[in-house]
Amino acid sequence: MNTSVFLAAQAAQGGGSFAPMLMLLAIFVIMWIFMFRPQQQRQKKIREFQNSLTKGTKVVVGGGIYGTVRNIDVAKNVVEVEIAKDTVISVDRGYVFADTSDSAVTAQK
Repeated sequence: MNTSVFLAAQAAQGGGSFAPMLMLLAIFVIMWIFMFRPQQQRQKKIREFQNSLTKGTKVVVGGGIYGTVRNIDVAKNVVEVEIAKDTVISVDRGYVFADTSDSAVTAQK
């Protein structure tokens, strides 16, 4: 019985339910602008970098290991990274994240 009184009161108000929906929409738009969009842009840049890898590129792999790209197997999606003299590891291309030559230059400035 209480719910029918509540529903009747809401029906009598008419257009009062538009404002809360507008606020929810505004909150979602703000979250998308400040949180989701920048993350999508960062992921796009990482994907572009991973697809443009070439031999000799200095990189950082997912475990924080620094090295130089020695070979790229596109069919298997594997990158061979030299981490020390004559020490080469195979890493999935998805775990190669950064070009360290750019970050080293900006850190020195």
